[in-house]
Amino acid sequence: MFCESSAPGLVAKGQIRLYSMRFCPFAHRTRLVLHAKGIKHDTVNINLKDKPEWFLKKNPLGLVPTLETSSGQVIYESPITCDYLDEVYTDKKLLPADPFQKAQQKMMLENFSKVTPYFYKIPMGKKNGEDISVLEGELKEKFVKLNEDLVNKKSKFFGGNAITMIDYMMWPWFERLEIFELKHCLDGTPELKKWTEHMSEDQTVKATMFPTETYKAFYKTYADGKPNYDYGL
Repeated sequence: MFCESSAPGLVAKGQIRLYSMRFCPFAHRTRLVLHAKGIKHDTVNINLKDKPEWFLKKNPLGLVPTLETSSGQVIYESPITCDYLDEVYTDKKLLPADPFQKAQQKMMLENFSKVTPYFYKIPMGKKNGEDISVLEGELKEKFVKLNEDLVNKKSKFFGGNAITMIDYMMWPWFERLEIFELKHCLDGTPELKKWTEHMSEDQTVKATMFPTETYKAFYKTYADGKPNYDYGL
């Protein structure tokens, strides 16, 4: 894992490259899938505040995660990168084979996309001295619905009794609950709490996790407008 201001060399044959930012929850999704599937890869971390020109040529949106293959193919957007990895690297499939079950996971992911903005709105509102009680109430309602999903499924995880793609797609934000001081929003959601505990025991989750203090220190630099993307290296 390394950071580059000048363009990196070609991707080695038999590997894939991840362009990432160490603390980005969207890139975290792709890191989870790469690790869970045991895919050989290298990582180039991008300074998102001062994106190098060579990176913008690969991905005009300038966003992470972005994948690059040894043949120069480029794939971006976190759900797309993860689906690509699951289709190309067929060992340990994370998406269900059944079309309806796969569609269910994609619908869940679409619903979860309405949850993630609260992880930014609430901390920023708090920083600005705003009343965040309505936002916190809305987030709690979202968590209650996720809790109901687990109750109805009668399973440890959202795709059954083993971790599947949807669990990894949602996990990065739950890993950051404590950092954003949102753990209390899990009150009244016992099954969702159990899910976070089960996820915390997963070897892939452990391998891609940063200590809470490292997260807090980075997000402080981010909130101050001077993000230190290399914090902890």
